Amino acid sequence: MQISSYFKRLFTPKTKDHEPEKAYDLWAASYDEQPGNLMLDLDKMVLYDLLDDVDLAGKRIADIGCGTGRHWQKLLSYEPELLVGFDVSEGMLKKLKEKYPDAITRKTNSNLYPEIADGFFDVIICTLTVAHMQRMDETFGEWNRILKPCGDIFLTDYHPEALAKGGKRTFSYKNRSISIHNYVHPIAFIRQLAAVNDLRIAHFRHIKISDAHRHYYEQKNALHVFERFFNTPIIYGMHLKKIDAVA
Repeated sequence: MQISSYFKRLFTPKTKDHEPEKAYDLWAASYDEQPGNLMLDLDKMVLYDLLDDVDLAGKRIADIGCGTGRHWQKLLSYEPELLVGFDVSEGMLKKLKEKYPDAITRKTNSNLYPEIADGFFDVIICTLTVAHMQRMDETFGEWNRILKPCGDIFLTDYHPEALAKGGKRTFSYKNRSISIHNYVHPIAFIRQLAAVNDLRIAHFRHIKISDAHRHYYEQKNALHVFERFFNTPIIYGMHLKKIDAVA
């Protein structure tokens, strides 16, 4: 996948958006083969910085939008009591199971997890997935339900400013450009949902496209994309802490 493909709409004919389940099933076979991928590199940097806030040893972790388990080596190194991956894509979950045969995974087609008891998980992780979810009010309500008091949520995603400016999540499949449907959820809206669901923002950060990222675009002959998005926030990360109602 080329760096320029994030913003394919800027310089190629418009592509039809595919729903995440279908798109990621197509992408699964090559998803882990993306050296020099700007967003994956930034996602790793932001998430691991946020994870430094807590001790995950002995915790029950839900990885929502787990994909192929990009972060599982890191997460398992903390020796959690339980790690469960949730994803809409059967193809992505299959790749995860190839890497981690004993993995516990669940294919999900909604924002609700009726099989999960209230307060079951200590930690929820959701990376590069929020913009694929339409009903964020429903999502946050369900996360709050399955999260223990004083539990933690770690989010990363494409920054809504980049998406609103024309950014696209695309990849190549059989010489075709596949675009994945996204929803633009402003940061202020995410903050509002957190407050309504008794979630305190413990840590927030974002990264803007800067000269430090220029080489990613140079390698892909996409400097015009770099110039268009220069100084635009490209990714954000958020650590949310559930307030203990008893305290």
